[in-house]
Amino acid sequence: MKQQRRTLLSAALALAPLILLRPLRATAQQKENFIEIDPPLPVEANGKIEVVELFWYGCIHCYNLEPALEGWLKKLPRDVAFRRVPAVFNRPMEFDAAIFYAFEALGVLPKVHRSFFDAIFKDHLQRTDKEAMNQWLEKNGIETKKFDDALKSFGVQSKTRRAKQLTVDYKIDGTPSMGVNGRYTVSAGDNLFPTVDMLVERERKKKK
Repeated sequence: MKQQRRTLLSAALALAPLILLRPLRATAQQKENFIEIDPPLPVEANGKIEVVELFWYGCIHCYNLEPALEGWLKKLPRDVAFRRVPAVFNRPMEFDAAIFYAFEALGVLPKVHRSFFDAIFKDHLQRTDKEAMNQWLEKNGIETKKFDDALKSFGVQSKTRRAKQLTVDYKIDGTPSMGVNGRYTVSAGDNLFPTVDMLVERERKKKK
């Protein structure tokens, strides 16, 4: 009987390292928060390594990411080009994407991007409330007629459709996400920017 117990104990001890290793391997896989896109997507970076942020104005996680993103952008290497793309999964996101591109068409995007986020999450601005939206536009020095014209313009509508296609092509399932050089999609998480930096370096080595 004692011999049988010793045999069972020895077997359990032999299996223990295997049992412990399985969760560690699973954790390592979970930390790899990017996917590779094959074939790669076309980019607009003119020879530079392109990094794209796919975001939504209605996403609290995108809003909370802004300070860290702004800090990361201050250290952006010269061979890296960054651009924002509004993700589009549904009609409300499509409307917000058109707002983003209307700001861009009017040349006010750098000035109002962060303040528009603030208006949504601090002041509870309803973008579909025409009167409230017009008041915000006027407060920020944007003529409502020019904004409406830009919102309905062919250029803005074309870019919105392109953003919708890129949302599909980058295979994202939520925001914020980041794309690297048309080859990788990185999901949000604690290691978002280190992962992007690692993939940028990988692309840099390929170019060399």
